[in-house]
Amino acid sequence: MNVPHSSPASEPAAAPSHRPIQALPDQLISQIAAGEVIERPSAVVKELLENALDAGSTQITVRLEQGGVKRIAITDNGRGIPPEQLPLALARHATSKIASLTDLENVSTLGFRGEALASIASVAQLTVTSRTADAPHAWEITGSQFGTVAPASGAQGTTIDVQDLYFNTPARRKFLKSEQTEYGHCAEVVRRIALARPDVSFSLSHNGKTVDHWNVGEFAKRSAHILGDEFANARLPLDESAGPLRLHGFVGLPTASKARADGQYFYVNGRFVRDKLLTHAVRAAYQDVLHGDRYPAYALSLTLDPALVDVNVHPSKIEVRFRDSRAVHQFVFHAVSRALAQTSAVSFGNLPQQQPDSSDGSTAPASGPNAPLPWMREQKQQSFSAQFAEQPRPFSFAGNGAQGSGGFGVRQDRAAYGNMFRSEPAAQGGDGSAFQTAAEPAAPLPEGDFPLGFALAQLHGIYVLAQNRAGLVVVDMHAAHERILYEQLKTALDGNEMFVQPLLIPVTFYADPVEVGTVEEHHETLSALGFDIAVMSPTTLAVRAVPALLKNADAQTLARDVLRDVREYGGSRVLLERRNELLGTLACHTAVRANRSLTLPEMNALLRQMEATERSDQCNHGRPTWTQMGLSDLDKLFLRGQ
Repeated sequence: MNVPHSSPASEPAAAPSHRPIQALPDQLISQIAAGEVIERPSAVVKELLENALDAGSTQITVRLEQGGVKRIAITDNGRGIPPEQLPLALARHATSKIASLTDLENVSTLGFRGEALASIASVAQLTVTSRTADAPHAWEITGSQFGTVAPASGAQGTTIDVQDLYFNTPARRKFLKSEQTEYGHCAEVVRRIALARPDVSFSLSHNGKTVDHWNVGEFAKRSAHILGDEFANARLPLDESAGPLRLHGFVGLPTASKARADGQYFYVNGRFVRDKLLTHAVRAAYQDVLHGDRYPAYALSLTLDPALVDVNVHPSKIEVRFRDSRAVHQFVFHAVSRALAQTSAVSFGNLPQQQPDSSDGSTAPASGPNAPLPWMREQKQQSFSAQFAEQPRPFSFAGNGAQGSGGFGVRQDRAAYGNMFRSEPAAQGGDGSAFQTAAEPAAPLPEGDFPLGFALAQLHGIYVLAQNRAGLVVVDMHAAHERILYEQLKTALDGNEMFVQPLLIPVTFYADPVEVGTVEEHHETLSALGFDIAVMSPTTLAVRAVPALLKNADAQTLARDVLRDVREYGGSRVLLERRNELLGTLACHTAVRANRSLTLPEMNALLRQMEATERSDQCNHGRPTWTQMGLSDLDKLFLRGQ
């Protein structure tokens, strides 16, 4: 049998020359490991700073040249390394931090792999100078573990000098960026580690010039220094514990969000991490107070038993795994959510930190997470606040402002308000613009009770202008009303108290087969949300009841929005995962619109509800609902006192 020969094109490519299996030299092994550990100069800075902190240092100096490529020198005042252990310190997989699998599963130090110094020595010129407390002088080793240990000068602690990074791997050096870019990465690493350890002083210099210095201090001061004044002036403290978990630090106000995620610092047992689980938990907590394309700023530290977290995930040690990831996620989510719930006008806002108390002239905090609700002071529970507390929660705008029909559900007759408000008809501006004001001046108001003060006028049907002790308050009435409604809807749904408002005349509208099928399939979900929608025919639906909080909204529009979300995500998922988004949509449809003329009592009722509502400093989309202009700001506009 003749076998045809294969054509040259079909012949397999020549196999590479065969090499026997052999052990790699130690130098090459270290260089391979360095590719994972020493990605760029900033990785060297990170590893050396972690070693310095593990050595018990309280003072650390970082000196960089040419972005760290030319030189990285880090000096600490830690315990130091005895001369007989210096060669071992530069050996691969040599460490004093773990000795068994049990130690590895309970890592409490920043470093533990025992490969950083060996990896650095394989790609740079390395010198280690160290002195222990009981040594008469320092000792020095250069190059690798096979270098000579010689006497040297130096104070207690360790100095590690890394020069000419990647001098022996020029291909790797070509991948480095510009000097400023590499310096920026190094500086960010120093900031991350300095933020985690306010009990340690840090100094950073570049090309012989001191760039930054952080003295020992409190976490609040260190975070303000590193994240800036903008963060320091718009942050909320957080400190919560649950079993073995503790989360503390600061979260930024939603209204101070950023276009980039460059102000986010999360630590696990003192180690800076980038963990998807933790990032998602924080992001979920901000979900209903922050616009989708904005990023919050925060500096948070999670501490827990080292046995409950695995830090041996990647050589860079920037990733972690939790033994009970769901419990950690829920703890972080609820802790941040509770912190953000403080963003109301009475607990945090744009008011001055100190205001004189009207009773005795002393100073008292005007706002802040620990500030009590002003109207809860025993001697202050009177007048409008008492009247307002008795009223139903739902808002309503129905013309005349009679009890039960208008003015955010508060009384609007003179007897109820006494001399606190003047409710004469609104006056038009001379040019016909919608600038609403009282026909005669109001009597002096007890502004000390109310952080947002009292309404003066409505500007172009969009903004409410109010006066408080600090100056002028400007409120976006739609954004504020939207937040209030949204929080009321959430509270009602959580407590199974979604009161229903039957419609005197059901609202019927044309529906396609999909909408009709959605009503038939998800009747229980719709009922839980406060809607009674009936199928009248294969092409007609009738809205017979809506949530009482939304009774003034367009019933057909609300029904279509609810059906769309229920159809797209499913009934159970809408009530669990998509609930807040749906309620936000419903609140937005129902909130008072621009060009809606409000009476002074209605405006004041809105201000009082803002003061009593969590997260009222921003609407559901993250926009601020109000701002404060102090008297000093107004004086500057008109050059008063200059």
